[in-house]
Order: sequence, then structure tokens, then C-alpha cells
Amino acid sequence: MSSRTERLAGGGWRNWFFGFVVAAALVGAVLHWGEVRSFAALVQRARPEWLGLAIALQLSTYASVAAGWAAVLRRAGTPRRLPALMRIAVTKLFADQALPSAGMGGNVLLVDQLRGIGVERGTAIAALIISMIGFYAAYALFAIAMLVLLWFHDRATPLMAGLVTLFLCVALAIPSLAIWLRNRGSEPLPGWLEKIGVVRALLDDVAEAPSDLLRDRALLARVALCNALIFLADAGTLFACLRALGTDASFGTSFIALIMASMVVTLGPIPLGLGSFEATSTATLRLLGISFEAAFAGTMLLRLLILWLPLIPGMILMRGAIKRPRSGRGTRGGSR
Repeated sequence: MSSRTERLAGGGWRNWFFGFVVAAALVGAVLHWGEVRSFAALVQRARPEWLGLAIALQLSTYASVAAGWAAVLRRAGTPRRLPALMRIAVTKLFADQALPSAGMGGNVLLVDQLRGIGVERGTAIAALIISMIGFYAAYALFAIAMLVLLWFHDRATPLMAGLVTLFLCVALAIPSLAIWLRNRGSEPLPGWLEKIGVVRALLDDVAEAPSDLLRDRALLARVALCNALIFLADAGTLFACLRALGTDASFGTSFIALIMASMVVTLGPIPLGLGSFEATSTATLRLLGISFEAAFAGTMLLRLLILWLPLIPGMILMRGAIKRPRSGRGTRGGSR
């Protein structure tokens, strides 16, 4: 690896980027502190058995993310313990929330943190690409399923169909770009792109991903399944939140609202998805027959569990990632 690439992978950009993610999260929290305080009243109203189920489902999402990476690392012959990968999952999902950008915020951190636990760069890049493919494959499938369910409910509209179509274009474009970069290898870029050090460094890194991992269809299917479990757990969390507040909502209704709101956040530039997620989820639930008060309260409780509660551990773990030196720098691998 060139010295220029090594410098870009070093501590300077990490500190700046990690600091920017934390700052975005803090600004969002300050601007919406009134919502954070109102969550205490929601928790007091919630039925404990359903609230406990919602919390358990959210904890399972971090295990599912880590399990997908673990499958890639195990296939590459460099297995890592699930708890270490779950810590990385917390920071990645935190970054994805703070900098939505079609879910790319956390991807910038993933390779760096896998390197920090001794995974060689090529394998870390492969874990990133495969997890992206699995994520968007599951996401696209559920987006189509959501539209079909809306059609069965006689609630599908041209606007919703257009939103799903736009999202499917994004879902196809992002992993396709990653695969194109991998297949391009070290071929020269256009002159104006060659002058951008970050682009050159990214291309050099992506070219290191082992092609045998990217062609393993069974591995891709396992990672896609892990990501599918995340979406189902999030939908189940909304279902449990609505039930915890005494609303008789079905899982299908919760699934439609969760996927619709998630798509709006994915396509939008708003840090933490603040406002856009809540408005879309509440409107969708209302469209499907849930009262406005119940839809809004259930969505707010969901946001407490998927965003505000993980905010503190996410920032703590990210701060630790900034300070922690990466193991195995300058080598092709490293110890666990």
C-alpha cells in the first residue's frame, strides 16, 4: 500500500470523521430534546411485557448485524468473536442514523474498525461489500413486499409506487457501484479523479477484496438473511411498542409503516432521520386505520428504542474507536 493511502487510513481522517458523526448526533439531540423528555411519559404508560419484548428485539438487531460479518470472516478463515463484532455494530448503526446518506455513513467506519481487531484489509473490504449487497437485497425485497401488502389493503398509490421505484434504483446502484469498483481493480481512473486522493485510496482498498468471497452465493444468502432478520426485528419492535401502549395493531401494519418510514429516511439527507421518520410512520399507520394519537405515541416509543437509547453507548464506543490504535497496521493480518 502506498504511503499516501496509509496516511489517509491513519488517525487524522478517523478523528475528523468520527467527530463529525458525534457532532451531528449531538446537534440532533439538542434540537429535539423536548421529544427525548417526553419519552419518559411513554415508558411509564407502556405495558412491561410488551416493552421487554421490544427491547429484546432491538438487542437482536445488533447480533444479526454482527452475525453477517462473522459469516464473512469465518469463510475467509479469520473468525472473530461475536461480542467484538457487536460493539462495531453499535457504532456502525449509530453512524448510519447520524449520517443517513443511503446508509453509507457507517460503512466508512466498518473497514477501519475491523482493521482495529486485526482483520486484514482485503477481508474487511469484502465484509463491507457483502454486507452492503445483503442489506440492500433484503431491503429491496421488503420494499416490494410492503407495496404488495399496501395493494392488498387497497392503500397503494402512484406516489408510493414511485417512492418504492426510486428506492429500488438506489438499492441497486449502491452495491453495483461497489462491485464495479472491485472488478475495475487497479485500472487507471480519469485524470481528474486520479488527483483526488480519497478516491484513489478507496479504489486501491476495494481492489483488495478477495473475489472468491464475493462469488460465494451461499455466503451472500446467509448475509442477506441476517439483514432480513434486522428489518423483521425492527417491524416487530414497532408492533410491540403499539401493543405496549394498548393499541391493537397487526404485525403487517407495523411492517408496512416501518419499511415506508425507513425508505424515506434512506433517501433523505436529514441527520438521524429526525422528523421524516416520525411523520412517515405516523401517516402510514393512520392510513392503515390506527388512530393518530396511538400511531404517534407508538412511533415515538420506537424511536426511543432504536435511536435515543443507543445514542449514549454509540458515542462512548465511537470515542473509544477514535482513541484505540489499530492492530496490525502495515501488515496483511493481525492477532485477535
